[in-house]
Amino acid sequence: MSTPIGVWTELVGQEPAMETLSSAARAAAKIVAGEPVAPGAMTHAWLLTGPPGSGRSVAARTFAAALQCSTGTGCGACPGCRTTMAGTHADVRLVAPEGLSISVAEMRALVQAAARRPSTGDWQVVVIEDADRLTEGASNALLKAVEEPPERTVFLLCAPSDHPEDVSVTIRSRCRLVPLRTPPPEAIAQVLMARDGLEADRAHWAASVCGGHVGRARRLATDEATRQRRATVLRIPLGLRRPSDVFTCADQLISAAEADAGEESKVRDESERSELRTAMGGDGIGKGVGGAKRAAEAAVKQLEKRQKSRSTRTQRDTLDLSLVDLAAFYRDVLVTTARSGATLNHPDHASEIESAASAWTPESTLRRLEAVLECREAIGLNVKPRIAVEAMVTTLRQG
Repeated sequence: MSTPIGVWTELVGQEPAMETLSSAARAAAKIVAGEPVAPGAMTHAWLLTGPPGSGRSVAARTFAAALQCSTGTGCGACPGCRTTMAGTHADVRLVAPEGLSISVAEMRALVQAAARRPSTGDWQVVVIEDADRLTEGASNALLKAVEEPPERTVFLLCAPSDHPEDVSVTIRSRCRLVPLRTPPPEAIAQVLMARDGLEADRAHWAASVCGGHVGRARRLATDEATRQRRATVLRIPLGLRRPSDVFTCADQLISAAEADAGEESKVRDESERSELRTAMGGDGIGKGVGGAKRAAEAAVKQLEKRQKSRSTRTQRDTLDLSLVDLAAFYRDVLVTTARSGATLNHPDHASEIESAASAWTPESTLRRLEAVLECREAIGLNVKPRIAVEAMVTTLRQG
């Protein structure tokens, strides 16, 4: 396959998916030009699946840019490509849930807007990140649009898998599936060096420990706090010596997630509140502003409710990353015990992994791994994180 150019350089280690999407973009350009295309070359609904960090949303935005490209190839230089990648194209709607789910009201409004004809581009494109967070009502609202799509509207759904727990069977059956794979470490390292200007040693280290997550690799390579959080998590397996360590380690995991969410949300939340008050005249003075102030305060309360939901989601996502690191440690212990020769997820902690493999039986290691996976599942089912984490850490100590 030829070297990717234009917007397609955003896709890291996804050559098969890139070939599928770029071919569809070329077919879409022919449709716009009134030229014939092969049946199925371009369709109105797509489902992009892959593990966290594989670049589902990046692939969707890249495809959206190619659809709006004036050359039909995703050149990366035309206004259609640039505005789509920047998130400012008038005919590309990006749905990224800030709370724990996507509501039916949000989806109905989106479907209604997507039914309009394109205003500046060739297509109306709707990108739904985390389609697995659709509520049942939202899924039903989307299904109606996917079943009877407007002529120039394209839906791009992103989800971890096409399993019914992630995407309903009825929606899945109406979408063309594009599976993404975990990018190889070498491809991630090359991106970090080329785009971020990182030194080779730092780039290759981050690529080797990120679990195939491009964004995580970038954060590990550039942010000391992220590196410290990872180090704290990986001290837990061999640091559970006394009963009190259970609560100490659990508190460290929860506190790190809360701190990360608070740091990310603080500046953004205050800026949003200030902008909303100004837009509604809540900061005005003089006669007749009492009604505006009351309306502004009511709107701010609604905004704060959404911000709280967003913060909760950020906390859980951050905690989940820590649990993924923890699960990978126990996986590495099993790999080492079996002497399988498989690549470690945490090669920079090989000595600790070897120590654990010598001290634990395979059965106890597997019980610890299962405890981490059960904790992730429990938090996904809205069990209070602290309760789930304390139960998990208790099992980690007992083995």
